[in-house]
This record gives sequence, structure tokens and C-alpha cells, in this order.
Amino acid sequence: MRIAIPVDEKSIDSSVCQSFGRAPYLLIYDTDSKASEFIDNKAAVSQGGAGIKAAQTVVDANISALLTPRCGENAAQVIKGASIKIYKTIDATALGNIKVFIDGELSLLDEIHPGFHGRGNR
Repeated sequence: MRIAIPVDEKSIDSSVCQSFGRAPYLLIYDTDSKASEFIDNKAAVSQGGAGIKAAQTVVDANISALLTPRCGENAAQVIKGASIKIYKTIDATALGNIKVFIDGELSLLDEIHPGFHGRGNR
């Protein structure tokens, strides 16, 4: 299974970015092969629609699950429309969240916020 996590740095030991759409990078991790790769999140510098653009990047990367602290409603619609599950991260590194996810201990993210529509980095 391929999972995605918004991260602040190109490291599996990076902290999880608090903003999905404005995260500098997306960590793509394959739970079967244990391989990881990083995608530059081009949406991070968008004037608007960063969440939707980041969500489309996740969809295009053939992800099965997104691990993130929060997600806006427009991005969530794109992600859920592609049958990708969204899980709420814990206060740990990307690797820590991967381990908890693999152990089946992350909850689904059920609090989707309305988004920051045009208000930039938040």
C-alpha cells in the first residue's frame, strides 16, 4: 500500500507539516517494499487552491491513504472521490506516524475544516 504524508523536510524523520496543501513536500511511502520518495509540492506556492492541487498530486501518485493532521473540505472531496482514506496524524515524525498506521492505531480524520480559501499560509 502506498501512503502519503505532508512533511516539512525531505527526510522520513521529518515532522509532519501542519498544512496539507502548503506542505513543502509529500512523502510517499510503500508499506510493502518500505521504499520512500519525496515529491515537491508545487501547490505550496499557489495563490489559491493549494489543497485541491496537493490532493490531485496525491491522487496522481496512486495513494491508498493520506496521513495528515488536518484537511480542508475541497481537498478532502478530491481525495475521498478517489477512494483514498484520510487518517489523522499524531504528534510524531513521519516515520513514527507510518509505524502507528501500519499497526492500525491511527484514527480516520473526521474533522474536515472549511479551508482557508485565498488566505494563504495558515
